[in-house]
Amino acid sequence: MYTYITIGSFEYLKGIELKYPAESMVTMINENGALLLHETSKPSVFKEPRKFEILSWSGTLIKEGFGVLNYVPINEESSPLFEHQFKNLPSLVKTEEGFRSIRVLRPLSSNSYIILSIWEDERTYDKSVLQSEIKKRYEIVTQSNMFTSAPYASKYHIPAE
Repeated sequence: MYTYITIGSFEYLKGIELKYPAESMVTMINENGALLLHETSKPSVFKEPRKFEILSWSGTLIKEGFGVLNYVPINEESSPLFEHQFKNLPSLVKTEEGFRSIRVLRPLSSNSYIILSIWEDERTYDKSVLQSEIKKRYEIVTQSNMFTSAPYASKYHIPAE
């Protein structure tokens, strides 16, 4: 299974999502713009998406709530250790209050892994153990000099339809 990501204006991306109602897609927005996720085992309908393989997951993509994408740039030699550290992350957060879904995504055309999580709202994300679990794993990764640059997170709102 794969996740494809593209960026653009909210109206344009929402139009793509609505054009393909049978596809698993979610449009998200923040102060910097919008992105559209497409989850499928087939090729994406996007023209030039960023491509990711889903390493581990829990929950289904929902079309409302609060989404967080943690970008983790890892050097190629360290990918197996990184994947080992993060592969079981979904099982640790799936019972958290407000949790909706999580994906650990392996990049197919870059070096940045993404940990995508969707929550009921920002409050439940802030109260979750996910942040502390990610920080613990970052510490292990940092000691191994795996990062090619600093990891960062982008937060989005998923407007109800």
